[in-house]
Amino acid sequence: MANNRRNGMASQGLDDILSAAAPHPRTSLPNVATTVTTVAALYFGREVFLPIAIALLLTFALAPLVSALKRVGIPRIAAVIASVLAAFAALALFSFIVATQVSELAQNIPVYQTNILAKIRSLKETGVGGGIISRLSGVVERVGQEIDRQDATLPAATPDKPPREPVPVEIVSRERPLEVLQNIVGPLISPLGSAGLIIVVVIFMLLEREDLRDRFIRLVGYGDLHRTTEALQDAGKRVGLYLLMQLVVNIVYAIPIAIGLWILGIPNALLWGLLALALRFVPYIGPAIGMLLPLFLALAVAPGWELVLWTAALFVVMELVTGNVVEPWLYGSRTGLSPLAIIVAAIFWTWLWGPLGLVLSTPLTVCLVVLGRHVPQFEFLDVLFGNEPVLEPHARLYQRLLAGDPDEATDHAEEMLEEKYLVEFYDKVAIPALLLGERDRVRGVMGDLQRRQVAASALTLVANLEDEAKEEAGEEDEQAEEAGEPGDAADEDAADLPDGTGLSVLCAGGRGELDDAAAAMLAQVLEVQGAAASTAGFADMEPASIRRLELEAIDTVVVGFLNRDSVKHARFLVRRLKRAKAALRVGVVFWSETGNGDKEATARLAQDIGADFVAHGMVGAVTGALSKEPPIALKLVAKRRRPRAAPRKVAAAAA
Repeated sequence: MANNRRNGMASQGLDDILSAAAPHPRTSLPNVATTVTTVAALYFGREVFLPIAIALLLTFALAPLVSALKRVGIPRIAAVIASVLAAFAALALFSFIVATQVSELAQNIPVYQTNILAKIRSLKETGVGGGIISRLSGVVERVGQEIDRQDATLPAATPDKPPREPVPVEIVSRERPLEVLQNIVGPLISPLGSAGLIIVVVIFMLLEREDLRDRFIRLVGYGDLHRTTEALQDAGKRVGLYLLMQLVVNIVYAIPIAIGLWILGIPNALLWGLLALALRFVPYIGPAIGMLLPLFLALAVAPGWELVLWTAALFVVMELVTGNVVEPWLYGSRTGLSPLAIIVAAIFWTWLWGPLGLVLSTPLTVCLVVLGRHVPQFEFLDVLFGNEPVLEPHARLYQRLLAGDPDEATDHAEEMLEEKYLVEFYDKVAIPALLLGERDRVRGVMGDLQRRQVAASALTLVANLEDEAKEEAGEEDEQAEEAGEPGDAADEDAADLPDGTGLSVLCAGGRGELDDAAAAMLAQVLEVQGAAASTAGFADMEPASIRRLELEAIDTVVVGFLNRDSVKHARFLVRRLKRAKAALRVGVVFWSETGNGDKEATARLAQDIGADFVAHGMVGAVTGALSKEPPIALKLVAKRRRPRAAPRKVAAAAA
């Protein structure tokens, strides 16, 4: 075979799987008191923590700009001040344009009232939603009649006493100029004060960034400088890149929105473009909110429905293009958060800090995930919110087999088979999953019913992957026909699995149902290699059943054991099989996750049990089963006869 993916068994992909198969320590969760105390501190101290959080995120965002200015030759202080002033000037300009556009929109709202009423009447006349609209109209009319009705408790006016005319009353404001100024400036003091505090904190964080980093390292990670430094670099890079790329994505999204709304004739198109840019920082619900306002205005501007449909189409198309093309191209899922974690974080931070918390939810959660990824005490944060798989592939597969869900196990396998071959999947994922089941059986935590259920699910998985095996076998045949010269460099660099054409192999389980499932996996791989493979259950390996096996057309028998303490049983089976057919090659597989690199020890073990070969993994089992070497003859061991005891009479006479 001339397939690079098959030949690269020792490639980086397998190294990743081997590293993923390493056992992970148990993740400890914080106690309830710690969690409640932390959340309460963040909630009641939001006046302090919220400006600091905003300043921290702005520091992450502006740090690359400051570094770029310093590389140009601008002094540090000047670079920091210029970056901060430019950022807040852009925010101030943004706020001014939005405020101006909103004021202009408020003045034109009464003009659109006629179109809104006309659309409501048209809906009522056409019967679209007539039931709801009629009920709402009836409720409004009844409330208005009740308000206009005269109160029955008041005495009615008599003819002798005509009703008195109401006396006009005029309220004259006597406020002093200072009070007027206080009413105007008072509401602005708190936002302006917070903005000023954030500016100062950002400036000092950028100026003292290295010093703050050293203090943080001394506080939490002095004993492990490598891990702490990696955590800080990862947090700064991930958060800064997220904010920068999100800003670029939002600009790419907002500019066509503003231009499209302007072409459609929606008033204040610049306002809706800016709002779309800002609201898209809010995960999931931000784009929806940014779309509803222009849709409502399109409903009010034109008497027909065409403008509403065109506006909705504009937002839908831009959202599809941005979400499926622009975002994956720029940064994809580099935030490291799962989709559910983003939603939960948005809900939590909104409850904690209000609308600003909603905007800050994603970058703040990114910081927490990075902290959990590098600090063992906070690993639960990465498990809860990260997008990395929390279970190793073989543990995930075993969990599905244990739950009796072979369909999801098949889906998981097919995902991996898009990049890997069947032999790799079985060797590094499926067999280790069965090994987990065997360990549970040995420990006594798996009953007979569960063991049979796991084995049945594994056999169903093998049956479901039959199409994948046939497709892979066909692919191998095509590559064999199109193969180049024997000296192809791709074939010289890595080991190759032998061709099994013309060979007949029987794969058998050693001592249980789980061994039978492993034998079925081996048989399917042998079929992909072109061999005629069949299977036998562990019950067929019983002394009374071995004689009934049809071994005339079988070249090799491979018996597999998930339990490594089965050497004596393997020796017994090898002798029985070779007695049944002298020209039979018999191999034994002691399945292992990592295999056994000691070839001399493996050869001694094979010689000890009388087998033609001993393997510890799928590749070794396939190579041994398809070998063309002649079988090893069975060594007959003469039975030692115990000497007969002397007759009692002879013994007594001698005494």
